[in-house]
Amino acid sequence: MPEPHDLPRIDPAALPEPVDVSDTSVALAAVAAVVAAGPYEATWESLRGYTPPRWYEDAKFGVFLHWGVYSVPAFRNEWYSRDMYRAGTPEFEHHVATYGPQSEFGYKDFIPSFTMEHFDPQDWATLFRRAGAQFVVPVAEHHDGFAMYDTDRSRWSAARMGPERDVFGDLLQAVDDAFMVRGASSHRAEHWFFMNGGARFDSDVLDPRFIDFYGPAQREETAPNERHLEDWLLRTVEVIDKYRPQVLWFDWWIEQPAFEPWLRTLAAYYYNRAAEWGREVVINYKWQAFADGSAVYDIERGAMGDIPPVVWQNDTSVSKSAWCWIEGHDYKTARDLVAELVDVVAKNGVLLLNVGPKPDGTIAEPEQRLLEGIGRWLTANGEAIYGTRPWRVFGEGPTHVQAGSFVDGAAPAYTSEDVRFTTRHDVTGEYVYAVLLADPADGVARIRSFGSGTNLLGRPIRSVEVLGADGEPQWTQTATALEVVVPTGTDPDSGPVVKVWLRPEERQERTDSLHG
Repeated sequence: MPEPHDLPRIDPAALPEPVDVSDTSVALAAVAAVVAAGPYEATWESLRGYTPPRWYEDAKFGVFLHWGVYSVPAFRNEWYSRDMYRAGTPEFEHHVATYGPQSEFGYKDFIPSFTMEHFDPQDWATLFRRAGAQFVVPVAEHHDGFAMYDTDRSRWSAARMGPERDVFGDLLQAVDDAFMVRGASSHRAEHWFFMNGGARFDSDVLDPRFIDFYGPAQREETAPNERHLEDWLLRTVEVIDKYRPQVLWFDWWIEQPAFEPWLRTLAAYYYNRAAEWGREVVINYKWQAFADGSAVYDIERGAMGDIPPVVWQNDTSVSKSAWCWIEGHDYKTARDLVAELVDVVAKNGVLLLNVGPKPDGTIAEPEQRLLEGIGRWLTANGEAIYGTRPWRVFGEGPTHVQAGSFVDGAAPAYTSEDVRFTTRHDVTGEYVYAVLLADPADGVARIRSFGSGTNLLGRPIRSVEVLGADGEPQWTQTATALEVVVPTGTDPDSGPVVKVWLRPEERQERTDSLHG
C-alpha cells in the first residue's frame, strides 16, 4: 500500500451519479403487502409465536466478519469513521498527522484504497469450514454507511466503488457451496448520528457533494426521523430479498423507541418471506429491542450466569481490541476461545466469533491460526458441542465467570476443577459430556457432579470414554465424584473431554393376558 500521504483520493467528477430514493411509496406498499399476507403480523403478540430453528440450536458456532473501509486506516477500531471527526480523540490527532486536515482528506478518501484485490471467497469459506463454523454472518453495512453489498439505494457500495465487486454476494455464494448457512448483519441504524462530529468544524462532512454518504450526521440526542427509518427498513428489506440470509443480526441502536414499530414490521416481513422460501431464520438483537420470545437475544462480548430456558447468542471477536483489522491487535488465544465456546454452549448459547479481513481481501495469519485451532479442537471433540443441549447444571469449579456484556477482556484462569457439561440423546441412548477446561496435574479427572451421591446423572453409568483416546479408561464412581484416568498434555487448547453413556431407564414389560 502507498504511504499515507500518497493514498489516492475520491475524484468527485468520477463518482457514480447519486441514487434518487426520495419516493418510497411503492417500496413501502410492497413491504406492507408481504406483512399483510402472513403468517406473522406486525404485532409483538404474533411475533412471540416465533420458534428458533433446530438447525441454529444444533449449529453452536458461526463466524462473524467486520470488513469495510475502516480497515484501510486500520487504527484503533472500526469506529474510525466517527472518531476521526471528533476533536480530542486519538483518531482525530492521528488522522490530521497522517493524512492531513479532514477538509482535504476525509473518510470517503479511503475508499479507493479499499481494493480487496486478493479476496477469494472460496478460500474464506474453506477456512471457515476448517474452523468448524456452521453459519457465516458478514457485515452488510456498518455505521460508516458504506454498503458491502450491491444496493440499489446508494452509490456508496463495494459494488460501485473500491473493489467494484459484490463481495458480500460472492462470499455468501461460497458459503452456500460449502454447505454452511448464510447470514447478514446490519449496523445502518447508527448512521443517523455517526459522522456528526464532522458537522462541527470545517470537514468534508459539510460538503453537499457527499451528503448522500455522510448524512444524516444528525445529533445523537435526537430520535431518527421518518426518512431515516424508511431508509433503514428498505435497506434491510433489500438485503433480505436479494441475498436471503437465514441469520439477520442487528447492532445496538435499534432499541431507540422510534424504531419500535419499524422493528415489528421488519420482523413480520422477514419471517413471512422465510415462510415463502421454506427456510427457518433467526433475528439476533441486543438489549430490549425486541419482545421476549420474538427473536434470539444476543450479548456482545458476554456471558450468561446460568442456563436460560431458550437459546441465546454471544457475539465476540478473536481480538480484545477491535472487531476490524487493525495494526497491533491484542489477540485472545485458541484456549481462551475454546473455553468461551464451551461455556456458551453449556449455558444454552451459540457463539458467533468475529474476524476482521484486511483491505486487500486477505485474513491475517494470526486470525487464520486461531480459527484453525478451534477447528482442530472441534474435529476431536465436536460431538460434545454440535447438536447438544444443556445438562441439569452448566458446570462446576472454583473459577467465577462474570455475566453480562463486555466481560471478555480478561480470560479466566481456569483449573482442571472447572468443568462444563452438555448432553445429547439419540437412538443409541443418552450421553453426558464433561469438558475439563484444564489438564489435571495428576492425570485424574474428578467430576463432582457425576458422583453417585449427587444423583444428578439419575441413572447408572453404562460406560465412560475420553474423546480422542483409544479404549475405555480406568474410572471409578464414588459418592463424591466420577474419577477418570485421562491423557494429559495432548491438546494445547483445552483439557480432556469425558463422555458418559448412561444406562437406559428400566421399562416395565407389559404382558397381555391370554385368558378370557
